[in-house]
Amino acid sequence: MTIRKAKQKDSTALTDISFASKRHWNYPDHYFEIWSSELTITPEYIHENHVFVIEDSGIKGFYSVINLQTEITLSEFTMLTGTWLDHVFIRPEYIGMGYGRSLMGHLAKQSQTQKWAQIQILADPNSKNFYKKNGRFLHQRSPIKY
Repeated sequence: MTIRKAKQKDSTALTDISFASKRHWNYPDHYFEIWSSELTITPEYIHENHVFVIEDSGIKGFYSVINLQTEITLSEFTMLTGTWLDHVFIRPEYIGMGYGRSLMGHLAKQSQTQKWAQIQILADPNSKNFYKKNGRFLHQRSPIKY
């Protein structure tokens, strides 16, 4: 298992993973039309943000961190300026096999390297338990705000 910085040429694979992982939770099809731009990982997105993939005979998942310079309001929630965990997606057939936990451990090390004072998370209801379980591990290294 290897974690590396994503390359722009990984964008199609990461987009496939983000859609497949989100579909794992059986959301209605019309939600994916709404989320299409959010779930599409472009080469520019990879270039402009902190994106890391986990590989083991192919890409199994990824995470990304963004630094918001201005506030963004989504429905009734405002994402404040600062560092945000934007995505953590694992191919559905590999969920529960430790890939996500490994990515979160890598994120903790990156938070030290990058000197991120706080990582904020806007969690999907289906992933909240994952973040809570792995948040204890991360709190040792970097504070997380939900």
